[in-house]
Amino acid sequence: MSKYSTASKVLTVIFILLCLVWIFPILQVVINSFKSNASINTDAFALPTEESFVGFSNYIKGMTFGNYPFLKSVGYSLFITVASVFLILLFTSMSAWYIARVNSTVSKIFYYLCLFSMIVPFQMVMFTLTFTADNLKLNTPWTIPIVYLGFGAGLAIFMFVGFVKGLPLEIEEAAAIDGCGPVRTFFLVVLPMLKPTLISVGILETMWVWNDYLLPYLVLDRTKYMTIPIHVQYLKGSYGSVDLGATMAVIMLSIIPIIIVYIFCQKYIIKGVAAGAVKG
Repeated sequence: MSKYSTASKVLTVIFILLCLVWIFPILQVVINSFKSNASINTDAFALPTEESFVGFSNYIKGMTFGNYPFLKSVGYSLFITVASVFLILLFTSMSAWYIARVNSTVSKIFYYLCLFSMIVPFQMVMFTLTFTADNLKLNTPWTIPIVYLGFGAGLAIFMFVGFVKGLPLEIEEAAAIDGCGPVRTFFLVVLPMLKPTLISVGILETMWVWNDYLLPYLVLDRTKYMTIPIHVQYLKGSYGSVDLGATMAVIMLSIIPIIIVYIFCQKYIIKGVAAGAVKG
């Protein structure tokens, strides 16, 4: 018993150290967001002093810097995230239900193609993606959620299929006997039972889309539309100088919402992933 107790304590210490390593960069961003630009350039790891502490002036400067309003970037990021996650949850859950219930060669091929999309590096398709998005007019905030649907479908379908295979088929058969067609059966019977995985997939996709930089940077017209990650990159002064204090402040403003969402919803992520992985 003592042997396992000692091993448990050692593992606890190791994981605490790993957590500190992961948290340290975030703490540095928080600390530097309250320091002057000169003090950050001099010693980025030092704590704020009376001379270096500037309060919330970096946050004000970051939100008002340049000709592009920060709140406009927040609006675009919010719309793209909400629309993309909605499309992913709706269409991938329906596709997963079809794949799990219709045991055909076509459904199996489609399922494996979705899994294959998870392992293809984005760098392999980004140039053709940009060309296709321009030709199909998918290069605006109102249409880019369609692109996110394609890239987010792989993980979502994988999780949904695993969960649907564990649902009792008798419930759907009873709904069919009562006169429900496929559409009503899905929305009235199957979709409510998918709630754990819906929440898990929704949270994971939200964190991905909200923090994504490369896809909007390649697809959107940056002179008209900027998401928050793109806005951060353009916090530059004359001759390419960067106000690090304002940049850190804007980074904090961008990650606080997603951190809050993750903290309150992390238990649903664990439940949903476990359910989708074990069942089926």
